[in-house]
Amino acid sequence: MNLTMLNAGPAARRWLPVAALAAAVLLVGCGEKKEKGASQTAVKVNKDEITVHQINFVMQQQRNLRPEQADAASKQILERLIDQQLAVQRADDLKLDREPRVVQQLEAVRREVLARAYVERVGEAAAKPTPEEIKKYYDEKPALFSDRRIYSIQEIAIEAKPEQVQALRDQLAASKSINEFVEYLKANDYRFSGNQAVRAAEQLPLNSLEAFSRMKDGQAAVVPSANGVQVVVLAGSRSQPVNEEQARPAIEQFLLNDRKRKLVEEDMKSLRAAAAIEYVGKFAEMAASAPAAPPAAPAAPAASAGMNATDISKGMNLK
Repeated sequence: MNLTMLNAGPAARRWLPVAALAAAVLLVGCGEKKEKGASQTAVKVNKDEITVHQINFVMQQQRNLRPEQADAASKQILERLIDQQLAVQRADDLKLDREPRVVQQLEAVRREVLARAYVERVGEAAAKPTPEEIKKYYDEKPALFSDRRIYSIQEIAIEAKPEQVQALRDQLAASKSINEFVEYLKANDYRFSGNQAVRAAEQLPLNSLEAFSRMKDGQAAVVPSANGVQVVVLAGSRSQPVNEEQARPAIEQFLLNDRKRKLVEEDMKSLRAAAAIEYVGKFAEMAASAPAAPPAAPAAPAASAGMNATDISKGMNLK
């Protein structure tokens, strides 16, 4: 069977990237009016100025920009800002800022940027992890560090009725290889799709990593899904440990980000408790029928029980 690459990279970890880009555009359009006199002018575009501060703001959004690239990057950014400023001026002439769609978009960007600023401000109170906490985390996660492995994973998503699931489990257990199981699916007209990928331990979700670490090469797990089942096969693995010194920066950042997240969640919970929130119309009916609290997340299952289907496509964002 020709299996394609599994799209299971790290989950997104950037906060509101579209809003950040839109904010940069907004700053180009109006920032010079507020900063005139306090900022160094880079260029004048008709009646408006573009400042060094605006160029630096956009440059800060560029990832992995090396120092020797700074001058060339700033020149490219300035040219783009000039084009943007000309577009903004023309939009002002056409009074596009009065169109309902544009007003909604501007307000959406403002809300997103303010929400991100709130998250960053609350997160500033998070305490930096101590060396003892970092070591403790390293020792408690051998599958992630000292016993770290690189996993070759195969996944087969199968459309099946509930009454067919047990038969699929039995057939998988009886099959001598994954190819034999695939031939069974074809012979019995099952609709399915296959994927495969190579993932390091840190690219797997934490609540599935322990299950993976206990699986042996060639072992398969069956997981019920919305449309049938998913078969996850550990095609192979190799050891590639990471010592504590190598892991320390990643652990520190991970623990700090986790503390920031918890602070934001706790603060938002308090804000919700103190706020007067009234659902209206159909949303009131939906709120009334919704469960009072989300169900508790299940513990990471053993390798023989498989992994949560949605976990396959999520990463822990730890590099």
